[in-house]
Amino acid sequence: MTATKGMWSKRTARVLTVIIVGFYGLDMLMLGGFSPWTLGMRLVWALSLLAYSAFDSEVLPDPWARWIEDLHIVVIACSVVGLVGLTGGTRSPYFVLVPVLPLANCLLYRRSARAGLLGGAVGSLGTFALGWMMEHHLLDALFRMSIVLAITLFSTYLAQQVGLTQGSEQEVRLERARRESLELLAVSEHRRAQTEKLAELGRLASNVAHEINNPLAYVGSNVDFVRDALRRPGEAPPEELAEVLEETREGLKHIRQVVADLKGFARMDAREPTECALAEVVGDAVKLASLRLKHVVRLRVEVPESLPTIFVVRQRLVQVVLNLLVNAGDALEEHGRRDGEVWVRGLGGEGRVVLLIEDNGPGFAPQVLPRLFEPFFTTKGPDKGTGLGLSLSRELVAQFGGQLTASNRPEGGARLCIEFPVQGVRETGIE
Repeated sequence: MTATKGMWSKRTARVLTVIIVGFYGLDMLMLGGFSPWTLGMRLVWALSLLAYSAFDSEVLPDPWARWIEDLHIVVIACSVVGLVGLTGGTRSPYFVLVPVLPLANCLLYRRSARAGLLGGAVGSLGTFALGWMMEHHLLDALFRMSIVLAITLFSTYLAQQVGLTQGSEQEVRLERARRESLELLAVSEHRRAQTEKLAELGRLASNVAHEINNPLAYVGSNVDFVRDALRRPGEAPPEELAEVLEETREGLKHIRQVVADLKGFARMDAREPTECALAEVVGDAVKLASLRLKHVVRLRVEVPESLPTIFVVRQRLVQVVLNLLVNAGDALEEHGRRDGEVWVRGLGGEGRVVLLIEDNGPGFAPQVLPRLFEPFFTTKGPDKGTGLGLSLSRELVAQFGGQLTASNRPEGGARLCIEFPVQGVRETGIE
């Protein structure tokens, strides 16, 4: 870990330098005149601060940066001890700086225990030397040294606790930020899914209108016929009226079914995965897709009802299958094939359920296939696609433990494969 300069800055160093040198006036009052030695100690202290604030620890190797910081701390500690010795030793008014030095180092050097211990060691030895050499009291010197050592250890412990507390607070802030980011991402993904679903509904809107208008046309004609027949009794036999009303009933039933299918597709309330039969999911998607595909391609469905159940959100998987079917229809229509066909086949085995959606169109171009699932990548015009359908489909399938892949058929045409683990295998953890 690279040595850090803590709270030091050039401005802080300049302010401290002025204070350190300015207090020399008190030295002269205390000593009764000019003292070059105390001035020298203060200058060494001040110059050390200026020099340390000027050097850039980032440009030096880690060991060199640490050595410079250690030297700086030792120089300051020696300057303080020397100043105390020149102004009265343990009876100097500056002696209070010696036990305070370890705590100050811990605070000024980013609560570094190393800085506190180093400054405390120099201060303890200096205190013992001052007490023994100047007052010749061994016990008094040891007592004062022990006080400085105790303060040093306390300062180091306090610095470590402050560091741990700040580290914990930082982790809490990071975790809160990560959680908020995940929540925002989930909301964004849900909105993106809704946007893509609305886009799909928009693409189907014209076909839905056509599918509803056809039965509405003959329902309206039949109603007019029955009305005219009731106004002129005897002109139409009851059997003919009954037949007309039955046709009207079938037309209304067809309209009701189209509306029900669309309402079921539009609902996305169920978010919890449940056991589903793949045949039922494909059946729902085919009902909706037939509105788009019935006039474009032939749709062949071979999904056995005996396939194992899968664990998904049914309406979301319907959305995925519908998107793949409509994409196949668009590709065949754009290619201009009159004999276009789309096959939907379900397979099972080896703990997997596979759904294949294939067509006899042009397939995927070599430069398109690697980017097929990229968000906003599309080969369609701006009025036909957003480039989110396949990307969103792959994400939805992955949420249920499945996999969506794309390839070209050997016989020609595109192949999209949805693969799911069966429910029983998922529960036992077997892949």
